[in-house]
Amino acid sequence: MDAEHEMTSEIQNFYKDKTVFITGGSGFLGKVIIEKLLRATDVKRIYVIIRAKRGQDMLQRLASWKDDGVFGLLLKSKPGCWVRIVPIAGDCQQLDLGLSKADRQLLMDEVQVVVHSAATVRFVEPLHVALDINTRATRLMMQLAKQMKRLEAYVHVSTAYSNCVIQRISECYYPENLSCSADTALTLREQLSDELMDSMAPALLGKFPNTYTYTKALAEQLVQTEAGALPVCIFRPGIIIGSYKEPVSGWIDNLYGPISIFLGTAVGILRVIRIDIHSQANIVPVDYCSNLTLACAWQTANDKNKPIGAAAPPIYNYVPSDHNMLTWGGFKKKAESLGHVYPLTKMIWLPILHTISTPWLFNLVAFFYHILPGYCIDVVLRLRGRTPRMLKLYQKIHKNLEIIAPFTHSNWHYETHNTQRLWQRLSAQDQQLFEFDMSSLDWDDYLYNTLGGMRIFLGKEDPGAESLERGKKKLKRFYILHRLLQFVLCSGAAAILWSLLKFLNNF
Repeated sequence: MDAEHEMTSEIQNFYKDKTVFITGGSGFLGKVIIEKLLRATDVKRIYVIIRAKRGQDMLQRLASWKDDGVFGLLLKSKPGCWVRIVPIAGDCQQLDLGLSKADRQLLMDEVQVVVHSAATVRFVEPLHVALDINTRATRLMMQLAKQMKRLEAYVHVSTAYSNCVIQRISECYYPENLSCSADTALTLREQLSDELMDSMAPALLGKFPNTYTYTKALAEQLVQTEAGALPVCIFRPGIIIGSYKEPVSGWIDNLYGPISIFLGTAVGILRVIRIDIHSQANIVPVDYCSNLTLACAWQTANDKNKPIGAAAPPIYNYVPSDHNMLTWGGFKKKAESLGHVYPLTKMIWLPILHTISTPWLFNLVAFFYHILPGYCIDVVLRLRGRTPRMLKLYQKIHKNLEIIAPFTHSNWHYETHNTQRLWQRLSAQDQQLFEFDMSSLDWDDYLYNTLGGMRIFLGKEDPGAESLERGKKKLKRFYILHRLLQFVLCSGAAAILWSLLKFLNNF
């Protein structure tokens, strides 16, 4: 670190020689937090819970991260830093977090900063699984944190939708929205079978649209009631999508949220969606979320000497600024205008996207835009001796659109006073190094980077000019074919209408 950074960057000074423990490190946000800590600070060690998955043990999974685009810049600039990542065998779905006695003692002796971001984000997760990972693991993590002798800060990563059953969401707790306490829910989980627990979901969830938001709300209540003297805070981000600036523009590794809609559109499969174009799109860049998480820990450590008991752990809501808001309609328009800049070579038809908010009208239009073409493609696949797949794909797409409908047809008002105050507390140097100010975000520039990253990281397209040129040629060809199809269909419809009119006149 240079002398200027040492003098002016309080956050970098805070993380110097610190030992950090991260759950959810293999997740989207977790990887970006780890990368930023290693690249921008002199952190001493990062313990990461990793479980065996898909035939890979924890060491194999950690080694595979080196091939991930998010770590490319780090491995070039600081190749020796990888040894600072220490994997810990564990599983947040298990009763004891899957930790060995030795590893548990190691964490209790050494850890100074905790970021608990592990969660299942599947909206349709069975209730017993969501309770285990999102709620019970929160309690187990806090119990572990209370035994950490050197703990200075603990950040619990929640979601801006943990209280989506109300329209105005302040940076406070809302236990009154729950049908029962987190203690009661976890007691039921212990006493009942998985099947019986899942069957109780409708009664327990109440107005919550899915098990994800419900179990994250329960987790927040646990933080409120069990924090005690812990130096803890809650971070509530909106819908996290691709990176804006760091470590590489547009990096993304998942199809959650709106990115799946636009990848489907770019490929030419998705042509109509059920969405309210006037609703707010509460999307936030993953690198800004990472920066805010690290800033939250720094601020929590600064606050740890303040009197405990007067107030519950602080909450940081994080969504687009009221003065720089983006609607789903605006998101769609910006994405459409950029679609011709980053065409995919794998597209199967011209990218077009119509938005409809009325359910019955969506079903009617989807029949002609999705089901009918899907049936025709499946017939062709069968004739060629291949497995038909389009109708199944459209069924899955329509089910997913129905699942996310509550979040694309509603508006929430969020208070973000704590987040804004935290931004103002940062030095000019830290505001540059750990940027997360949504009021100054350039949406055009951000979405330009996001869609370019989507093409490379999700579409698996070559980033070179030759691939882009092939995509543009294909786009032109499909544009001509699309217009020809429109002409044929309109001509056919006109001919049928003319024949009907003639018949009626003769009759």
